[in-house]
Amino acid sequence: MEPPTGTESARLVSPRAGRNDGSLRLKSLFAGSPDALAPPPPPTLAPRCCCSPLAPHPAPGRLQARRQLGVACTVCCLFMVGEVIGGYLAHSLAIMTDAAHLLTDVGSMSVSLFSLWVSTRPPTKTMSFGWHRSETLGALVSVLSIWVVTGALVYLAAARIISNDYEIEARAMLATSASAVGVNLVQAPLPGSTSVRAAFVHVVGDLLQSIGVLVAATIIYIKPQCKIADPISTLFFSVFVLGSTFTILKDVFRVLMEGAPRGIEFDRVKEALLGVTGVKGTHDLHLWALTPSHPVVSVHVAVDASADAEAVLREASARLRHRFGFASCTVQVERHQEEMAACQHCWDPRA
Repeated sequence: MEPPTGTESARLVSPRAGRNDGSLRLKSLFAGSPDALAPPPPPTLAPRCCCSPLAPHPAPGRLQARRQLGVACTVCCLFMVGEVIGGYLAHSLAIMTDAAHLLTDVGSMSVSLFSLWVSTRPPTKTMSFGWHRSETLGALVSVLSIWVVTGALVYLAAARIISNDYEIEARAMLATSASAVGVNLVQAPLPGSTSVRAAFVHVVGDLLQSIGVLVAATIIYIKPQCKIADPISTLFFSVFVLGSTFTILKDVFRVLMEGAPRGIEFDRVKEALLGVTGVKGTHDLHLWALTPSHPVVSVHVAVDASADAEAVLREASARLRHRFGFASCTVQVERHQEEMAACQHCWDPRA
């Protein structure tokens, strides 16, 4: 018996369709509505204050750096033990120095991993800028550790050259140095932030030193009387590692001394602010960085009496963020006064 037409069950189930295809066809309760199967509207976003920073975006490069550093640190630990054993058996100072560099790598990568993790912590009332600068401090510790270890290795290499009282097992030295080259090629992380680049310098220095040790081992294996190649390779590549730290030190010095971020010019920022509608002048413009990738700006803008302060604030903040990539912008809007031109406090700093 068929349900009467016009009832709810008749609108839900069509037995005629069941006879045609062997199944029951469901119909919409609102068959006449074109929006019956339309997706729900997207949720409305909460309004954002004009002073709030841009929404944070995911940083896959930072996560990739942490993974690379973790793997490299583990490989360093394992191979460092192997190099200590190999250097002891070969009586090779060059291999032991390579193991010492690996020990420094483990420490520097651990510092880098810690700084990458702690820099993601939210700000507190005590640390109102957050923990971003820990990355720079980690890079500084890493570079200083290179200097200390390299200085000790240079001293030991010079003592060997002067005394000439040592023997080298060339075969063990050759096998260990060849393995070191392969391991350093595998575990090198890609340079990214300052702390990751500091760790990268460690690994590049170790790779080049391992190649030098391999060349020295080959020479000693062919001509045992040329054993002086062992301390000489240590001296040469230690100097190279020291020289490679200066670029990182320049970035660290600029951040810790509150210098202007690299690639952002004071005059260009001021010019962009003066281009905002209603702005007559600027003063107390300060540019600095929490890290080389996290620039910050604060400025006072003087506007004429007819300017809309809220509109000036929005436009100035947008220009600073989009043109220069500032992560944090503090803009104070105030009325322009003629006395500002003669005020030394309002003058720009010297070049």
